[in-house]
Amino acid sequence: MTTETASAPNFIRNQIYDEIETGRVDKVVTRFPPEPNGFLHIGHAKSICLNFGLADMFGGDCHLRFDDTNPTKEEQAYIDAIKEDVSWLGFEWAGEVRYASDYFDQLYAWAQHLIREGKAYVDDLSPDEIREYRGTLTEPGRPSPYRDRSVEENLDLLARMRAGEFGEGEKVLRARIDMASPNINLRDPILYRIRHASHHQTGEAWKIYPSYDFAHGQSDAVEGVTHSLCTLEFEDHRPLYEWFLDNLPVPCRPRQIEFARLNMNYTLTSKRKLKLLVDEGIVDGWDDPRMPTISGMRRRGYTPASIRKFCEMIGVTRADGGLVDIAMLYHAIRSDLEDNAPRAMCVLNPLKVVLTNVAEGHEEVYEVPGHPAREDKGLRRVPFTRELYIDQEDFMEEPPKKFFRLAPGQEVRLRNSYVIRCDEAIKDDTGEVVELRCSVDFDTLGKNPEGRKVKGVIHWVSATHAVPMEVRLYDNLFLVEQPDKDKDADFLEHLNPESLKVCQAMGEPSLAEAAPESRFQFERVGYFCADRHSCRDDKLVFNRTVGLKDSWARIQKKDGQKKG
Repeated sequence: MTTETASAPNFIRNQIYDEIETGRVDKVVTRFPPEPNGFLHIGHAKSICLNFGLADMFGGDCHLRFDDTNPTKEEQAYIDAIKEDVSWLGFEWAGEVRYASDYFDQLYAWAQHLIREGKAYVDDLSPDEIREYRGTLTEPGRPSPYRDRSVEENLDLLARMRAGEFGEGEKVLRARIDMASPNINLRDPILYRIRHASHHQTGEAWKIYPSYDFAHGQSDAVEGVTHSLCTLEFEDHRPLYEWFLDNLPVPCRPRQIEFARLNMNYTLTSKRKLKLLVDEGIVDGWDDPRMPTISGMRRRGYTPASIRKFCEMIGVTRADGGLVDIAMLYHAIRSDLEDNAPRAMCVLNPLKVVLTNVAEGHEEVYEVPGHPAREDKGLRRVPFTRELYIDQEDFMEEPPKKFFRLAPGQEVRLRNSYVIRCDEAIKDDTGEVVELRCSVDFDTLGKNPEGRKVKGVIHWVSATHAVPMEVRLYDNLFLVEQPDKDKDADFLEHLNPESLKVCQAMGEPSLAEAAPESRFQFERVGYFCADRHSCRDDKLVFNRTVGLKDSWARIQKKDGQKKG
């Protein structure tokens, strides 16, 4: 288990440390409680790192508990994906996976307890009437006409709700708190709704399901959770969280602490909107590499270490820090892959080169380091033959000044090989260059040519040994920093039509054996990952993780120079 995020200074860690020092807390128990109604995204990664990291730092436990109180939106597939994501990130939960549904019997008994104490009642108001009676931020609510039902009638109605006698929306169970409270969450919140739906864990056993507010704190208490960490939007719910703990015979009293959620530019983290992208076929499923889901990032080539590092970089505060620059995320993965990804050459847009002074059938094989700074990455064998492929962008018929790549009469070095000169460009009927005729200076292997300076170095592959592959170039899914900033506009209007480009590329032979999810730096191009779904014997697919340029590193360097 790793603790990068928790070990970085943050106010929650400091509070827990003080509680342990003063004896208020003996063993730290946290929990990560996702609702299984979609895949986890980068915002959840921050919460995962925080909850599991703090538990590990203080020698405690972190539970994985599914908040499965809404069976109409939940699926076993989401549960399986969430468990896989947490494990992939490098964390282990304490004990078995837990579910809020494990406590349905206890929650029902506590609902009965509130009724007996005169603190809950069955309400017949419709959902629209409940909203109307609740009032506004500036006007108090009004009591329901059913608020003063007797204990006996409420217990009977609740039992009949559970038995399935009433239709959905016909009745609800509400807490009896304060309809004039300035906190709307305390204006007789709903505890149970009728749902005639099969549940993935309990089957047909229940016809009523608890609300999140009623199930969450009590589940924490049953499990002995000491610190219930949640994002700031739940701060207004904390008085209700504490009201339940005060008015129920719970075995312990967890403490709710809020922190700022992660908001990142060019990114959506609304599960509802992400699901819309999936359902409308705008993306290729929840793990599409353009999605900010953990599984999508994994498929794109992100490593667990890079995501944990990113979460450490953004930190944990109570202040809403605005938008996090996505360049920070790109920096985290670049730093990881720069140190760990083996190198290879791949030509994205192949242009054929014939070396006219190389004999037919000639072949040389270079042994090249798998990584320039890592001997443990071994050597790879790169063949050199008469016919090669270079990238179309590395040739220009009429180059501008300071274009140090290939042009008519101009020389360039092939990486790890010879210097070549372009002698002729062959065009098709439309005038497009389809082939280059070049010559080799055989006296330049491993040394500079005599009497002249060659500044350009380009990548290449042998046409004879090249491995055909599909390369998918991913970019931000949205064109604007905050695609859902305008609540009245359609966020789909901001989709980037060029978020995915596909190249039919040629790679060096070492890439033929790439295992799914193996990562490489394609020299001069960027970092790429073998697609976990598509890399089979008959189809080699690589996804671009990130380019080589690191704007965030440049920003940090510039800021450092200013401070200096």
